[in-house]
Amino acid sequence: MERTTCLIVGGGPAGMFLGLLLARGGIEVTVLEKHGDFLRDFRGDTVHPTTLDLIDALGLGEDFAKLPQRRLDTVQIPIGGRMEPLASFSHLPGRHKYVAMVPQWDLLDLLARVGDAEPAFRLRMNTEAVDLVRENSVVAGVRYRTKDGATGEIRADLTVACDGRSSVLRAAAGLSVRDWPTPFDAWWFRIPRNTTDPAGLVPVVSAHRMVVMFDRGDFWQSATLIAKGSDAELRARHPVAEIMRSLAAVVPWLADRTDALGSWGEVKLLNVKLDRLDRWYTDGLLCIGDAAHAMSPIGGVGINLAVQDAIATARILAPKLLSHTVTTADLARVQHRRMLPTVVIQGMQRLAHTQIVRPAVGGRLNVSNSRETPVALKIFRRIPVIRSLPAFLVARGVIPEPVPDFARRA
Repeated sequence: MERTTCLIVGGGPAGMFLGLLLARGGIEVTVLEKHGDFLRDFRGDTVHPTTLDLIDALGLGEDFAKLPQRRLDTVQIPIGGRMEPLASFSHLPGRHKYVAMVPQWDLLDLLARVGDAEPAFRLRMNTEAVDLVRENSVVAGVRYRTKDGATGEIRADLTVACDGRSSVLRAAAGLSVRDWPTPFDAWWFRIPRNTTDPAGLVPVVSAHRMVVMFDRGDFWQSATLIAKGSDAELRARHPVAEIMRSLAAVVPWLADRTDALGSWGEVKLLNVKLDRLDRWYTDGLLCIGDAAHAMSPIGGVGINLAVQDAIATARILAPKLLSHTVTTADLARVQHRRMLPTVVIQGMQRLAHTQIVRPAVGGRLNVSNSRETPVALKIFRRIPVIRSLPAFLVARGVIPEPVPDFARRA
């Protein structure tokens, strides 16, 4: 049996940032990651301004700048064969007026290297948490299984579940989940990008397809929305080339890439969920990030929200972890701090599902095929307050968390 002060399950952005923050506060921390590396394609690759601020505060700005990346500072939408500006991040407060598109594995590798330099930080790859360990009804750690089949236990003063929307730990704890129906799933795929293509983020809304294209330099990381649960039927009924043909019909500069997808194996399914735990904790266990609140991909804010959860967790709990006096009331403080941002963002996503996504998936929203700019879009572009609010909430979030002084290296 092994022991640590704080055991973090899940080596995604929330888990890795939390581990580094706590280790810099002198707290013994172990992060468990079930995979042998961080190489997963079509994971969220957006790094928002508040996370960029955190990276700077940790003294990692120069190292981060060396990672391959693109900066998204504009949103354009095709209308009637022409590109029209929709939004810009140039008006945002702070130093970072853009969203960085960085392969998530590169960011996590950077955090792993930096964490390895901290005496209190330990990362264990190929180690999957399979159940909770309890003592007198209190969570006291986890049981794990390694890739080679070995099993064991790690005990901890506090276990933090950062293991995503299908969290094994929140299920094992029996925490109640409130979920909302989502009208869509998403197909992720890549489209080659030419130097003559527009830059930034390009949403496409036509009678046949709603697609969001993220500029990744030499390719577009793209997501097309499909009706919930229709994946198998659509794959059986249509050739994969139909995706690109329908896109090129409304985005003329893609006409030379209608053969970009050669097989359905290049198209990955994201099962979209939107849910939230009623209570993010029980004695000895705290859930944050997607384990506490699975977010829709609308706005690409899930990672940003999870990282902000990690900052709040480190700031609120570090003193108690140092003195080994964490209580359930302390865990409740984390949820109280992070509940408002979660509710606001999920509320906006539910509104977008109803007003934009459901009509688009049903073919009732047809912006890109329109010959004239829709009136609603004109109003959105011309009234600064209306235009600025969505960009601000996506880029800066609600209640950005201050980085604790003990973790700063700037």
